[in-house]
Amino acid sequence: MSEHEHSEHIVPPGVYAAIILTLLALTIITVAAARVDLGRFNIVVALAIATIKATLVVLFFMHAKYVPRRTKLVIMAGIFWLALLLFMTLSDYFSRVDYRNIRYPISQNVEQSLELRT
Repeated sequence: MSEHEHSEHIVPPGVYAAIILTLLALTIITVAAARVDLGRFNIVVALAIATIKATLVVLFFMHAKYVPRRTKLVIMAGIFWLALLLFMTLSDYFSRVDYRNIRYPISQNVEQSLELRT
């Protein structure tokens, strides 16, 4: 294998500085969003911000942006597998009924019982 067949991509330090500052800003936004009551959307906002942060880390710090197509395919397969497992787990969780005929998640039952009392 000759010296010129494989070249590494050099990322300028300014890109790393910009990504670090973006990650820090997103962390501050996450903390601020946690202090605001968004109801059921608190978890949605937190997960959206976490997804953006994880994407930045994978693309730039793990150099996934500069890898060959085959490596990108492996990364996408891993993300697909994670999504499939999460979908199956959550569909099981939301369809559960225990032996007393109480549906889960319990928070929905608590809200319904509070509505019945008033």
